Amino acid sequence: MSLDSVTQSVDEAVSGFFEPIAKWLGEVVFYAVPVGGTDLPLIVAWLVVAGLVFTCWFGFIQVRKFKLAVDVVRGKYDEKGSAGEVNHFQALTAAVSGTVGLGNIAGVAVAVSIGGPGATFWMVLCGLLGMATKFVEVTLGVKYREVHADGTVSGGPMHYLPKGLAERFGKNGRTLGKVLAVLASFMILFFGLFGGNLFQVNQSYAQLVSVTGGEDGAIGSSAGALFFGILVAALVGIVLLGGIRSIANVTSRLVPAMAGVYIVACLVVILVNITAVPDAVASIVEGAFNPEGVAGGVLGALIIGFKRAAFSNEAGLGSAPIAHSAVKTKQPASEGLVALLEPFIDTVLICTMTALTIVIADPASWAEARTNESIGGVTITSDAFETVLPWFPYVLTVAVLLFAISTVLTWGYYGLKSWTYLFGRSRASEVTYKVVYTVFAVAGSLLTLQTLIDLADAVLFSLAVINIIGLYLLAPLVKRELDTFLEYIRTRKTGAGAGDGDDNQESAKTIV
Repeated sequence: MSLDSVTQSVDEAVSGFFEPIAKWLGEVVFYAVPVGGTDLPLIVAWLVVAGLVFTCWFGFIQVRKFKLAVDVVRGKYDEKGSAGEVNHFQALTAAVSGTVGLGNIAGVAVAVSIGGPGATFWMVLCGLLGMATKFVEVTLGVKYREVHADGTVSGGPMHYLPKGLAERFGKNGRTLGKVLAVLASFMILFFGLFGGNLFQVNQSYAQLVSVTGGEDGAIGSSAGALFFGILVAALVGIVLLGGIRSIANVTSRLVPAMAGVYIVACLVVILVNITAVPDAVASIVEGAFNPEGVAGGVLGALIIGFKRAAFSNEAGLGSAPIAHSAVKTKQPASEGLVALLEPFIDTVLICTMTALTIVIADPASWAEARTNESIGGVTITSDAFETVLPWFPYVLTVAVLLFAISTVLTWGYYGLKSWTYLFGRSRASEVTYKVVYTVFAVAGSLLTLQTLIDLADAVLFSLAVINIIGLYLLAPLVKRELDTFLEYIRTRKTGAGAGDGDDNQESAKTIV
């Protein structure tokens, strides 16, 4: 029996078993209601409303404290002797590597195809609102993290939900929090294996095959797929063995390089078509409020934009606090401010650059997609670059590969923290997880397992319901942490007691 027939049999068997479960959970989690001639997924509304509430609650913190956030990333307010494993910049790039990926390249193309250029406007707005949500969840992640005896750190919703709810509501809060923590750990672990690992490897392999001659090309065979999977698994395994410090060292170099190359390419396309920029911007703004040929009109464009942004930056899902919790700081709110830059980079900057490039280049594949032809998202983005840079599809392939690998690395870390919360931090437990995770990377190049990937998406967004309820309940504690950090900044600026006034923060962390 050939490898192709084996993998096909596995795909069919898995799909046959899990398809009813995935379909049911997907219908529940992504339940949509008709609004103005289009469907609004309630989970998207849930995420957007949370961003709006926290934006108002914290007085548009993403605008008022944007410069301060940049200063913190630059290390201006670093404190010597702080517990943690990585600096602010490394924590940010590690978290960004988990969100910046295929969604920014392919997903945006789908958004402007279905929702028209105006979807870009709403995508940016949703990204701006998500900055406030990220601030809240990451501040909690650092406040309630566990600093272990070996100096490593564990954080995320599995830690701040039980501890935070216990602090606010006592014994009943602790019991509820522990139940939610187990559910959160399972959801993150499940998505990490299938969405953050297998799917990323699968899609990056597909893109590589497409530019190397297709199925008849050099790596189009099952043997080529197996080689690719083993190569990725080896790279991921080596980095995972080094923990978050190793991951941060890789992502702190990889993410800026990837984003830099991608943004420069976008700017090249824009500058070559500089005379088309005013019309493109006008079509984005006009399309947001008076779209043509979009199902549901304004609401249709709004929903598509919000949906793409929510799926892209993961604000409110509880995943990013795991990476940010490893930061070296005594002030939880300092990393919360750093985290609000994440949706800005992911959605406001990179997604917008992609959309603007497509609108300005106006490739034929985009026009075909808008008339409901079956054209892939990556194809549209690639074609937009090719109008100016004929060789760029190959560079885009490299970018897709690097984006995918960095995402696999970050979700490997997220999954590890969930695994150890569920099964303990013993060496045997951690090694078992890393072996399982690398095996899934190999499987990603051979199997599609689309049903399980769909199920993983539904599971991850289920976490948003649990996580955001917790964020609402714990927001007053975040406000207190923000006030403490701002007072610390004022003290530093006056030159009195620099480095003091923060010892009380250590009581919020558990040393185990």
